Amino acid sequence: MSFDPEIAAVRFGFGLGPRSAPVQSTTGMLEALRGADTQAAMLPIPGFVETYPDILEIRGLGRARRAAKDKGKTDFDAAQKALQVKRREMRRKRNAWFLASLSRASMAEDTFRERLVRFWSDHFTVIGKGNQFEYLGTTFTEDAIRPHIAGRFADMLKASSTHPVMLYYLDQFASAGENSKLAQKGKRSLNENLGREILELHTLGVEGGYTQTDVRAFANLLAGFTLKKTGKAGFDHKKGNPGAETVLGKSYGTTTPRVEDVMEALDDLARHPDTARHIARKLATHFVADTPDPDLVAQIEQAFLASDGDLVTVYEAMLDHPAAWSRDLQKVKQPFDFVASSLRALDVSHEALETRTPKERNLMLLGSLKLMGQAWGRPSGPDGWPEDARNWITPQGLAARIQWSMTAPPVLTTPLPDPREFVTTALGSLAGDTTLFAARAAETRTEGVGMILSSPEFQKR
Repeated sequence: MSFDPEIAAVRFGFGLGPRSAPVQSTTGMLEALRGADTQAAMLPIPGFVETYPDILEIRGLGRARRAAKDKGKTDFDAAQKALQVKRREMRRKRNAWFLASLSRASMAEDTFRERLVRFWSDHFTVIGKGNQFEYLGTTFTEDAIRPHIAGRFADMLKASSTHPVMLYYLDQFASAGENSKLAQKGKRSLNENLGREILELHTLGVEGGYTQTDVRAFANLLAGFTLKKTGKAGFDHKKGNPGAETVLGKSYGTTTPRVEDVMEALDDLARHPDTARHIARKLATHFVADTPDPDLVAQIEQAFLASDGDLVTVYEAMLDHPAAWSRDLQKVKQPFDFVASSLRALDVSHEALETRTPKERNLMLLGSLKLMGQAWGRPSGPDGWPEDARNWITPQGLAARIQWSMTAPPVLTTPLPDPREFVTTALGSLAGDTTLFAARAAETRTEGVGMILSSPEFQKR
């Protein structure tokens, strides 16, 4: 089996649509990755440093509210209202960033890039938490993932491991080395969360060759990260653990804790054979099949090791394997991908989404994703969203997809396309006989479009 433009669009992108023709070669897919990130430029989302002043403002308003408790009801109500106004502003911003993320996926010509952004954002899962960081999860993707999509895995690992949202999510700012002065005074203690997740989820994998001793030593090496006034992560050696730490048999550091020692350890983890095996399996599972061809996994793994984690080389190895081009659609689209590919097939513009009322956007997008089982930015834990089809095709999830297919399109685009033409626009030659018959026999455009979007072929990739 060899390159197939329709499979390229459906399996490695967000599906077919009338706006742009499918890419015609793996070379074209990879060259686009090496080029400019046009979607980020067209639909910008700020990074953490740009949004950090909002956190400072929320902190200040929170302090003002606490101080107003002793000044009487009038002062407290005024302070409470000011904080509520700011939080509403942040919710509006977060919703706008969600729309931009969705439109990037549905409108992009370079949809392989957008799929990779989704994959790596899930691999390095963060969840915005607390009254301050809950709005800023999207900044992690802009800072730590998108700039490194076509770079080296080690650079993405270092950017993600030291990003303020990741550090806050895994309680790393509160961690101090076991033998640090802060720990000895009882003011702080060691937190293993970040060290464990980097080893278990981000690099070596659950079956990787590390022990609890490695986890604790690595956690001690990582202790010391702080958040500077600029909104950038810093490193305070006073919080770090003095002395060398041995991780996977190698010693890092000396008397004074240094961030350079952390980076050296991350570089070594990035090129570890267990990391290559873990990443290869995850890529093959996410893009090709829940139970991927072992030879496909091995080919990706070998490319990872031979290229020192050069990601374009890794992607090329995946795309060069015959299993990547099977016309047997084995993967079920996750809810975000299903909605994005539906918008792409329907040719719904970003402007059309923006003009919907907040209530309509919530019902058709954010609320619907939650009903389908994938609330935006809220996976259940640091291991991200599940891959297996059984996690997505549940009675409630499938009912929500069908409901969306029947009710959202007529609100999002007018007039609806003719189902007899739309079935080709949305599925090309992948449409089966039953779906083709349904498209021809539909009594209304709403019914026909809905049946196409809820068809087994459209739900899969």
